[in-house]
Amino acid sequence: MSSRVLTVAGVAFAGILAYAVYFDYKRRNDTSFRKKLRKDKKRVEKIATVEAEEESAASAVSPADLREAYLRVKKEEAPAGPSERENYFMSQVSMGEQLAMQGPIFYLPASLAFFRALRVYPAPLELMVIYEKTVPEPIFKLIVQLMDMDVSAADDNTVDDIETSPVRPPSETSSQEWDKNSAKIRGYYDVFPPEGKFKVAIESKGDRKVVVLKEDVQQGQTIYKEWPVVATLDPDLAAAGTHCSHCLRLIESDLALRTPGDLIDATYCSKTCQIESKSDYHNLLFTTERPLPEPIPIAPPTPEAMEKRARVEAEYAAHLKKVNRNDRYLAGRFVARQISMETVRLASGIDAKPPKFTHSSGDDYGLGDHMERLRFIEVEISPEDTTLLGNVLGAAMPDLNKFVNDERMAILIGKLAYNSFGVTYGGGRSDRPKFADRPEDQERTRTPYGTARQIGSAFYTLSAYLPHSCSPSARPSFSSGTSELHLIAARDLKKGDELTISYVDPTLHEDETVEDGRRRRRAELARGWKFACSCERCVSEAPEGASIGGVDASKVEAHVAAQI
Repeated sequence: MSSRVLTVAGVAFAGILAYAVYFDYKRRNDTSFRKKLRKDKKRVEKIATVEAEEESAASAVSPADLREAYLRVKKEEAPAGPSERENYFMSQVSMGEQLAMQGPIFYLPASLAFFRALRVYPAPLELMVIYEKTVPEPIFKLIVQLMDMDVSAADDNTVDDIETSPVRPPSETSSQEWDKNSAKIRGYYDVFPPEGKFKVAIESKGDRKVVVLKEDVQQGQTIYKEWPVVATLDPDLAAAGTHCSHCLRLIESDLALRTPGDLIDATYCSKTCQIESKSDYHNLLFTTERPLPEPIPIAPPTPEAMEKRARVEAEYAAHLKKVNRNDRYLAGRFVARQISMETVRLASGIDAKPPKFTHSSGDDYGLGDHMERLRFIEVEISPEDTTLLGNVLGAAMPDLNKFVNDERMAILIGKLAYNSFGVTYGGGRSDRPKFADRPEDQERTRTPYGTARQIGSAFYTLSAYLPHSCSPSARPSFSSGTSELHLIAARDLKKGDELTISYVDPTLHEDETVEDGRRRRRAELARGWKFACSCERCVSEAPEGASIGGVDASKVEAHVAAQI
């Protein structure tokens, strides 16, 4: 029988976006497919009439019964080989689907079947996202409770046990098999940054990942160069049209490329930047042009659809200009670029050029894999941040809006806020306006010149791992006059040395005492990155009896923390 979960889970192995493209094409062009959708719609509407009863039945499962069922599943042996695990996964999902259709009395056994499938899936958090969209809500809630029990059980084990996965397999034998199956998840740093291109590697240091040198470098030497995933101009410069909206280069006025009526006043220094911008994110977010690469089959939009798309894009652009925050621009561009990259990568017959930003070697990891491993801070977002972006994505292509919700958007913006750099070249500027009155509301980016001197913000996959020090071993430079980051050695360094940068201006200002400078740096770090600096300089400059350490409120996602 046809199974929604099997369909979506299968697509997850091949790529969710490729399926979205195929689904839209079939829905618009295949008569029998549309009939099937109408039948499915009627079936869903019929199920919706008994949702209250289902909710009641699910809540009737007592914690004791659920705990007992979980312990039974935990004692079961998982299949050993890859093919056996795949067959087991498919059979358990199919069983869960069939049990779910039998009614509320079968919700507990259905949730157990889905949970068994979850335990042999190499990316359990991804599968949970799929379950959330496809499994009846009462069953999904039971799966969440079962997963919470598994995570709690893992937390009670030894440190060695914690190093494998937040969702534990049921025995030591299957644990070894799980680890093999999860090699893709845990082997990320074996292929990032790519071998041969950089003089650095990422290693563990306590509960963090740090960047270390693989060879000696001298003071002033360029350690590596890196292009951003996404970048954005400060709002005042974007409106002025003096810099390139894509690479952030200063433009001579008579050479600027503009599109009349552009929703965000985009200006480009060259045709190359304009084409890259449109392909990466601009077409999807701010135009009514084709949102996907040309070879991908997609029916021409109706006039009504075009009108709606133009309207929701205008609303989103107006919102961005109203909030005046770089992290909101970066978030929208990141989501759009992720969709663009995954679509191109998964669509057959399209040769995808390697991205300019630092990517992993091979094709096993996508842009989401880079982002999910980074630290973030908690930020407040408005409902419009999610809703308006979702409206734009959904109007461009059906169901794309499902890829954003409030929780994911808050984490994404929190990661961009924590990891973005301030692009500053030529000593920076002195006329940057304040975009927020209160110091705690002002955006802060990593730059040793101070955010007040930047021209824009940019997010880099490798440089995001550089920790702060008030006596850094390296410094970011933008000597090319673009958003390309050059990491320069601040002193002679040896192989194995950890690379650090200063997130704030570390110089002692003319009107400051040593204590004043220390207090200023630490206040900016606490406001922008939520930690109290305990670097060697801050320790040595601390007045007698002053507090040295403090709470670090930055975080990593739970499933990533379990792998550090």
